[in-house]
Amino acid sequence: MKVIFYCLDSVFLNTNIMKIPSPLESIKLPILKEKKIKLWVKRDDLIHAEISGNKWRKLKYNVQKYQLGKFEALLTFGGAYSNHILATAKVGFDFGFKTIGIIRGEEHLPLNPTLQRATDLGMEIHYVSRSKYKEKQTEGFLRQIKEGFGQVYIVPEGGGNIEGVLGCKDIVDEIEEDFDYILTDCGTGATLAGIGLGLTAKQKAIGIPVLKGGDFIIDEVKSFYKKIGEGNLSRIELKTDYHFGGYAKYKPELLHFMQAFYRQTGIKTDPVYTGKLFYALMDLIQKDYFPKETSIVVVHTGGLQGIKGFEERYNISIF
Repeated sequence: MKVIFYCLDSVFLNTNIMKIPSPLESIKLPILKEKKIKLWVKRDDLIHAEISGNKWRKLKYNVQKYQLGKFEALLTFGGAYSNHILATAKVGFDFGFKTIGIIRGEEHLPLNPTLQRATDLGMEIHYVSRSKYKEKQTEGFLRQIKEGFGQVYIVPEGGGNIEGVLGCKDIVDEIEEDFDYILTDCGTGATLAGIGLGLTAKQKAIGIPVLKGGDFIIDEVKSFYKKIGEGNLSRIELKTDYHFGGYAKYKPELLHFMQAFYRQTGIKTDPVYTGKLFYALMDLIQKDYFPKETSIVVVHTGGLQGIKGFEERYNISIF
């Protein structure tokens, strides 16, 4: 199946809202010099304060399909601290269409910073039980959604569909430097799948699952490639030992790393996604996983807005 989309980045660029293409920042650290590694960070976190990183990548072609159809609202799914939920709310606010968020779990008042901001941006929030939420991809559940909310355009959790995958391919297309490896964090597999589509035969993508039992992500990537009709799994691998206990869980060593990395580079990461990604990268470099003279790109997928809610949830201060 050949899918062709025009790009909506220019819509935001015309109003100076988005930073596309995102910068590619060279990183200089003693360990990189010692190991003879060239490292760049693809600063997708700088695309936008609230529609940052892979969230915009995975939304933009979905927004295009929404605009081309006769829909009353764009509906999507996420947890109470979801970066995707907030990004969707902001996109709807900026483009002038209605958004609906189906949130996993019970309502808790006052709302956390993520959900409060989403509602301030006009998103209509509805809660479903955790057991019911697990059915979100079933035909029966989706039928109930359409019966309850009318003519809605449905985006899967995290933007994990074909449109999201193709949006993430643009990450690689923007990189002008030659590289051997590219790393990203993984939740649904859409970002990794999209990156994999853009690689040459000599390049490899490494995914860092942020949740326990992340091996399933390879199956997700395989499923995306089957639907799209292209993609090479041999260019992709996972490193599943860096979840720190599971999704949105952490250990003190992760926070200490994030703080040290920020002091050394000026780059903030978040404890749910990118902190684990950068920790994994530096650990693999330290363990000589990459040969000398290797060139690496690591994708900063954003998510920094979630830090405040994470700090409130665990009563900690990261930066």
